[in-house]
Amino acid sequence: MARATLLGMTHLPPPAEELRILDAELWQLDARRAQLLARRAYLIGLLQPALPPAPPGAPRPETTAPRVQNVLLALGGVLLTVAAIAFTLVSWGHLGIAARSAVLATVTAAALGAPVLLLKRGLGSTAEALAGLGLALTVLDAYALHEVALTATDGTGYAAVAAAVLAGAWWGYGKGVGSLRVPVPAALAAAQFPLLLWAVAAGPDPYAITAALLLTAAFDTVVALRTSTRSLRVCAAIGSYGTGGWGVVAAGVLSLEASGPSAAARAAALLALAAAIALYAAWRAPRQGLAVGVAVAGGLLLVAALGGIPRASLPGVWTVPGYLACGVGLLSAVRAPLPEPVRRGAVRASAAVQSLAVVWALPLVVVALWGPVGWTGRIWSGAPSDLRTAVTVWAPWPADAAAAPLVLAVVAAVLAGAARVTTTRRDPAAAGAAVLVWATALVFPAALQLPYVIGLFAQGLTIVAALAGAAYAPRTPTSRTAVLLSLFTAAGLALLSLASQGATLAVLAALTAAFAVAAAHPRLTAVCASASLAGAAGLACAVGAAAGRPPAHTALLVLVVPAAAALLAARVPRAGVPVEVTGAVAGLLAVGLAVTDAPVLALVLALCGVIAAGTAVRADRRQVGYVAAALFVLATWVRLGSWAVGAPEAYTLPVTVPALVVGFVRRRRDPEASSWTAYGPGLSATLVPSLLAAWADADWPRPLLLGTAAVALTLLGARHRLQAPLVLGGSVLVLDALHELAPYLVQLAGVLPRWLPPAFAGLLLLVLGATYEQRLRNARRVREVLGRMR
Repeated sequence: MARATLLGMTHLPPPAEELRILDAELWQLDARRAQLLARRAYLIGLLQPALPPAPPGAPRPETTAPRVQNVLLALGGVLLTVAAIAFTLVSWGHLGIAARSAVLATVTAAALGAPVLLLKRGLGSTAEALAGLGLALTVLDAYALHEVALTATDGTGYAAVAAAVLAGAWWGYGKGVGSLRVPVPAALAAAQFPLLLWAVAAGPDPYAITAALLLTAAFDTVVALRTSTRSLRVCAAIGSYGTGGWGVVAAGVLSLEASGPSAAARAAALLALAAAIALYAAWRAPRQGLAVGVAVAGGLLLVAALGGIPRASLPGVWTVPGYLACGVGLLSAVRAPLPEPVRRGAVRASAAVQSLAVVWALPLVVVALWGPVGWTGRIWSGAPSDLRTAVTVWAPWPADAAAAPLVLAVVAAVLAGAARVTTTRRDPAAAGAAVLVWATALVFPAALQLPYVIGLFAQGLTIVAALAGAAYAPRTPTSRTAVLLSLFTAAGLALLSLASQGATLAVLAALTAAFAVAAAHPRLTAVCASASLAGAAGLACAVGAAAGRPPAHTALLVLVVPAAAALLAARVPRAGVPVEVTGAVAGLLAVGLAVTDAPVLALVLALCGVIAAGTAVRADRRQVGYVAAALFVLATWVRLGSWAVGAPEAYTLPVTVPALVVGFVRRRRDPEASSWTAYGPGLSATLVPSLLAAWADADWPRPLLLGTAAVALTLLGARHRLQAPLVLGGSVLVLDALHELAPYLVQLAGVLPRWLPPAFAGLLLLVLGATYEQRLRNARRVREVLGRMR
């Protein structure tokens, strides 16, 4: 009761206020505690004696005990082996037959039997070392046996038998002991030699030696794919790649050097064996990437095997088509019941063969496409008899290239088939097929040596077909590729037509019309319209040359092209920039043709200015107006130059007047624009050249007129408070006046005494020095006054 009364009499703040007070007091306590702890640590550091330096650590071992052990055992085994070899080769003759046999038998049995006891005691590394020594001793036993009892036996044949026996013995020893890792890989290494040595002992037959290498590789492949022991699998793989690689190289050389069907068939059998080994490895390979790679190798080997037979039987021109047929045949593996990696490898091998065949045919395409460039130096020199002569005017025809069109057509058909059945790669395959069909059509007339006119007609049909394909095919890379190919063909056809005047006129007219018709298609408007305009420009040049007109007069005919381009770009917006660029290039061509005749050049520049001004009427081409103005000015200058006008004002006033008009219009629209921006360029264009001419002019009319204009310009700038006219006009007026007073100043300088200029300079320096001293004195007085202030 009393406690309740006491609580009721005590004033307690609200809970929120009380919580804030408690947090503030706790924060102060934490801060004070942190200060005290920091001070305590400082005092302890002062009172605590310095700790003695830590003793240097023990040196870190650079290797482990097991590694040291293995190195010692390996070195011991090697040294014992060397000693045994030295004993066998050097000291063998000091003992009798019985003693020799006893020594070798005892040492070999001890070396091979000791690992069994050592393994029971847990000394596996020592057992491995002694086992290696025992295996080496068995080789010495075999050598000793031949030297003592079998000296009449052929050494190579005996080595083959010994290698086979040692391989079997080592294999049995390794399987019998079980825990040793050396004997079984050593047995596999010994197994690499029996077949090869037997083949060498049988006689120097390269086919037998190659077959021995491939059979050994097959054995290694089976072991590598069947065994589960990693060390044995690695050794078998090394043996397979080593012996198999040498076997493949030897078989390939035999196939290339085969001079008849029989030799080619035997070499093909060897390559087929190598292909079978590779395909078996691909079938059984555990990793998919490895399987695909080995399958590719197997497919290429199979092509080399099958294609080598017709190569040795048929003329050389059919060598590549024969290999190509075999490569295309690999595609049948797609529908065969084979593992997926094998099918993929076969397809890639076929693609590799087809790519190599296309590369072989590529020089012929290059000659057919770029060979006509040579006609640029022999224009209208006479039409050749056939198209091959026409395309080889600059580059020679490749030898043994008669089958190139067939190769290109076959690969094109394969790609077209792939485009129909492959969903994921339809567009690239279709585009590739289109390119190869075009290449076939390009080289086929030259390969057949068709007459010149018929060859031109055939290439024209190729252009029409390409344009039709681009117009009616879906919007894919194939359609874009077709347009590009049509342009390449048109360029080559135009070059081919340069051999004859009639052919040139006919071909350029046909190209202009064909591309103009194709431009009606919305998808082809820009590109084909540009190509048509380019053909029209070339046709205009050809017509002028055929009519015997000078190049300058032909330029007026060429100007029809930029005019048409400007009209087409305005009426057909989708024609776009390509058409305008083509028109601009045609205009430059016209200027280049007219450069030798100044009056005609002035007319051409003026007409180009008219075309540019008409283009600038469009809202999106306002900036072309600057080009039009520049062209008009250039036309005026060229015309004045042709009239032998030397006064600079005649050249600068046509620039100044339009510039001032443009500046005046801008100031009316934007009163905040600077007079330097509006009138500075226009005024400078006339005043500066006129001032330079006046300073070089000894007569009085030019300086007088320039001074009068400068006075008027200065007064105009002062009246309207414009900086540019005021400053430029005043500056020109002063410089013009100095030019007029210059002779008198020179005469006055001759009258004055020579001491007057130095005296004037000295007086000026004295005045400047006194002024500088007075300023220093005033600064010193100010510093003294500030120093006396409190």
